[in-house]
Amino acid sequence: MQDQELEYVGFWPRVGASLIDTVLLLIILIPIIHMVYGPSYWASDSFIQGPIDFLINYVLPAIAVIAFWVARQATPGKMAIGAKIVDSKTGRSASTGQLVGRYLGYYVSSIPLLLGLIWVAFDDKKQGWHDKLAGTVVVRAKERGPK
Repeated sequence: MQDQELEYVGFWPRVGASLIDTVLLLIILIPIIHMVYGPSYWASDSFIQGPIDFLINYVLPAIAVIAFWVARQATPGKMAIGAKIVDSKTGRSASTGQLVGRYLGYYVSSIPLLLGLIWVAFDDKKQGWHDKLAGTVVVRAKERGPK
């Protein structure tokens, strides 16, 4: 990785990117869920209301996120902040296997009170546990001061 050109993306910019991605996913998924299940869906106590619910709320977002990572090295939220996901050793595009592992690593990072996600704030390379497991980092061009 070319240290003089790129910097690791820290916690708060990544939170912002995640919020953008979440809003975009909700704009797409809420109408689909409502069309499939109707208004009773929102009043249900069930965590998952069937296989279609699982497909829409878990499989579809996973496919979309991984597809963006493979095609663009970033989701729309990361693109909005100029960030991309790269291999931590080479600085080149991460492999599809790394990206799938990174996505699955989100679950590992989230289970213990989101500690693996918060880890980004304290790590030297700004890696969450999902990044460490997949061998990835999130980088963007260094901001340059006025010339």
